[in-house]
Amino acid sequence: MTGLATKKAALVASLKELKKVTVAFSGGIDSTLVLKMALETLGQSNVTAVVANSELFTNEEFEKAVSLAEELGATVKTTTLDYLSETHIEHNTPDSWYYAKKMFYTRLTEMAQANGSVVLDGLIKNDENDYRPGMKARTEVGARSLLEEADFYKVDVRALSQELGLTNWNKVASCSVASRFPYGTTLTHENVAQVMAAESYLRGLGFPTVRVRYHDDIARIELPEARIGDFLVFNDRVNRQLQTLGFRYVTLDLGGFRSGRMNDTLTKQQIEAFA
Repeated sequence: MTGLATKKAALVASLKELKKVTVAFSGGIDSTLVLKMALETLGQSNVTAVVANSELFTNEEFEKAVSLAEELGATVKTTTLDYLSETHIEHNTPDSWYYAKKMFYTRLTEMAQANGSVVLDGLIKNDENDYRPGMKARTEVGARSLLEEADFYKVDVRALSQELGLTNWNKVASCSVASRFPYGTTLTHENVAQVMAAESYLRGLGFPTVRVRYHDDIARIELPEARIGDFLVFNDRVNRQLQTLGFRYVTLDLGGFRSGRMNDTLTKQQIEAFA
C-alpha cells in the first residue's frame, strides 16, 4: 500500500476498535476528515458531531460548522462555552490554552458519556511542532487524536480529503480569537468583538487568510506575503474602517502571516511546561 493508504487503513482500524465516537467538530478540514471517516466506518448511529460556540469564535464559523456536519449526514449536537469566565483565559496567560482546552474536552467528554462514546479531535502531526498546551488537556481528559496517531500530516489530510470529495479540503484554518492578543492582555467582550469585526471587514475585501493582531490602540495586520501587494490599494479605506472600530493606528506587518506568531514571546521554560 502507499503511504496514504497505510495511514487511512490505520485510521479505519482505530475507528472500528472504538465502535462509537463523538467528534469535536469545528468545520475545519482536519475535523471534517475525522467525521467523514467515522461516518463511513461506523455509520450515523454510532457517530455524533459536537459543535461548540463561544465568545472567542465567530457565529459565522459556528453556523457553517453545524451546516457542514449536517450535510455530511452526522447527528449534530451543539454546546456553548463561556471561556471568559475562567480567569486564566480572561487574562490570556501563557497557559490559557490549557485551561480553554480543558474546559472544551471536559464538556465534550461529559456529553459523550451519555451514549458511551469516545471523544475524537482533529489534531495532526504538524500540531506537535507548535506550542500546544491543549494536548496536555486532551490527554488528561482521555480524548483521542486519531489522525495524529495514524501519522497524518496536513498534506495527507488534504490528499485524502480530495480523494473523498470533501468540498473544504483547502479551507483556510481558523482558530480562537485569543490568538490575536499578546499574552497578558485582558480579553473583554469589547476588544474581542473589535478584532472580529476588523477581520470580517478584511475578509470581505477578498483576503480570506488574515489576522488582526491587537496591541491596545494599534491594529497589526498580517497577510500572506504574496497578497501584500494586492492589499496596498485598500490602504486608505482599511485605515478609516479600523479607526472607526476603535483602533488609533493601523499597521501592516511586512513579515507576513504566520500562524502562532504570538507564541514567539514565550520562554523555553513556558513551552517545556506543556511538552
